[in-house]
Amino acid sequence: MRQIILQSLTLSNFKGLRDFVLETVGGSVSIFGDNATGKTTLFDSFVWLLFGKDSNNRTDFEIKELDEAGQVVQHGLEHTVEAVLFVDRRRRTFRKVFAEKWTRKRGSATQEFSGHTTNYFVDDVPVKLTQYKAEVDGLIAEDVFKLLTNPSYFNEQLKPDARRKVLLDVCGNLTDAEVIASNKELAPLHEILGDRSIADHKKVVEAQRREINKELEKIPVRIDEARRTMPDTSELDAELLIEDIETLRSRVDNKTAELNRIQSGGEVSVKEVRLREINADLLDIKNRLQSDGIRKVDDQREALFGLKREESRIQSDLSNGNRVIQQYANQIENGRARAQRLRDDWTTVNGLVPPEHAHDDNCPTCGQALPAEQIQSAHDKVLADFNLDKSQRLERISAEGKAAMDEVRQIEQDKATLEREIQLLTDQLADKQTEIAAADVDLNLLQSAVADPADNLEYQAKLQEATAIRTEIEQLRSSSTEAVTAVQSEIRVLRAQVADLESDKAMIDRAKATEQRIAELTAQERKLAAEYERLEHELFLTEEFTRSKVSLLESKINNKFRYARFRLFKQQLNGGLDDVCDTLYNGVPYDGGLNNAARINVGLDIINTLGQHYGFSAPIFVDNAEAVTQLIDTEAQMIRLVVPPAFNSLPEEVQEELSKQHGSYEDAEAAWRDRNKKLRLEHNDIQEAI
Repeated sequence: MRQIILQSLTLSNFKGLRDFVLETVGGSVSIFGDNATGKTTLFDSFVWLLFGKDSNNRTDFEIKELDEAGQVVQHGLEHTVEAVLFVDRRRRTFRKVFAEKWTRKRGSATQEFSGHTTNYFVDDVPVKLTQYKAEVDGLIAEDVFKLLTNPSYFNEQLKPDARRKVLLDVCGNLTDAEVIASNKELAPLHEILGDRSIADHKKVVEAQRREINKELEKIPVRIDEARRTMPDTSELDAELLIEDIETLRSRVDNKTAELNRIQSGGEVSVKEVRLREINADLLDIKNRLQSDGIRKVDDQREALFGLKREESRIQSDLSNGNRVIQQYANQIENGRARAQRLRDDWTTVNGLVPPEHAHDDNCPTCGQALPAEQIQSAHDKVLADFNLDKSQRLERISAEGKAAMDEVRQIEQDKATLEREIQLLTDQLADKQTEIAAADVDLNLLQSAVADPADNLEYQAKLQEATAIRTEIEQLRSSSTEAVTAVQSEIRVLRAQVADLESDKAMIDRAKATEQRIAELTAQERKLAAEYERLEHELFLTEEFTRSKVSLLESKINNKFRYARFRLFKQQLNGGLDDVCDTLYNGVPYDGGLNNAARINVGLDIINTLGQHYGFSAPIFVDNAEAVTQLIDTEAQMIRLVVPPAFNSLPEEVQEELSKQHGSYEDAEAAWRDRNKKLRLEHNDIQEAI
């Protein structure tokens, strides 16, 4: 088993302890001190040194000493904790220094607080935070350390799910097959589960139960609604209704046939046939008379449309040409203006004269007068440069002016060419418009020349015959109007009777459909009830599985501990199970009335088992150790944090001995109180001295 032993723990300015050294000589020790004198601070400092938290797993606790108002007593101090450990007999030193950072800005006479710094040392060698954490993690994992050093950590800081996980890690879980094999009632689960786990199958069953239950709640409501909407058909006979409907429909058919015979009498039919023949003859005569003229009109109209399309094309070309001529005119105007500007520039440059002599006749370095030939040479050079620059500028302006005029002349030529083309297009447009006018006249003449059938004698005779036949048909129909009206009235009465009977028949059909729907809902209700019962049985099996598994687990887990016992489930009022993780001692729950001494010993029992599982032991800090008269045995080093007894609770012989040492009972009691106010270290045999 790997072992960590605390050899010494040194605190400087940590939570009010200005300077304290705990020397354990590698063994278990007891630390005596009144409440609020700093016993728990020792455990806080040890945890903070390794993991940056206090013994309650907080990272935001205050390290500096505070006054009664909660203000820092003194700034600028270094807060240091150092621990000397023996890890498997190898000496290791860890030190952490927390300090305020004060800086003085440029131009300021005072320093300002700008944050904190933390320095880390391993075996007296300064290291960075990442390396420090790596060294600590190399000793022991943080969660394992807290489990093995604090008797209350498992029961008071871990949540139930985390406690269950730790216990299952220690004792090992059970497979579903092992649990099913332990209880014959669970044998059907093999086939029921398939590839699902118990937890997944339970979720599926519960979801299906909820859906089925919702459906079962809806079905009685649906049946009741169906019954309330079902029509009363007790006085109706379906067979008689069908027979009466067929009889009435036959009578309607007979009356309809009679009506058709009256409306389409034989003589009327003959005359209507003759009228259709005459109309066909009229159409033939019209087509024969007008077909040649209409063809000529269509040909002339197509020719006219072709001329108009050509006219539209010529007008489009004219529009585009006029737009280009306008662009040419603008370009000519701009070119001439540019040429005029260049002529003005040439005149200006040509009128320039050489500059007057502006050179100093004295040497710029020594100030003496320069020789005459040197002065003349400078003057000649200035004049030559001026003349060369003037000549070059005039040549450039002349070239640009010539190019501008050449461009203007070219554009004028293009414009003249385009104007001649536009004149040709204008002439073509006039000719085309003349052709269009002539073609339009020809079209009108052809349209007026189309023959009018009304002037044809044969056509006139056919029209007169058709008019006479229509008159005869109207006379024949008016004489049968009264008979038609009477038959139509009888048909309406018969159809109304049929509608009433069909309404009664539809009522019977609705009642039958409702009865069938009620029967279907009733069958569905029975089927769902059977399915619900099957799911209830499967849910019972899953819960029985859980009970069996928990019972096996509890037995398996509890066998690992001497005093602590664990309850992993709680029975609900509805028979279900809640997953819990309660620690018990002699049947009393840890958080339900267990005294402090039993809590500490239960915590030590858990640490013993976890230490065996992890193969590790670390210093155990037992706070409020005065509540325990006898701690259970443990292989780990133990740091007892004890509030010493009051003077009057000491044995009488000890009180008398102390009174003799201090001269009186009052002085001995005062000395004892002073002693308890200071944090002191004694070995375990101090209890014997007390």
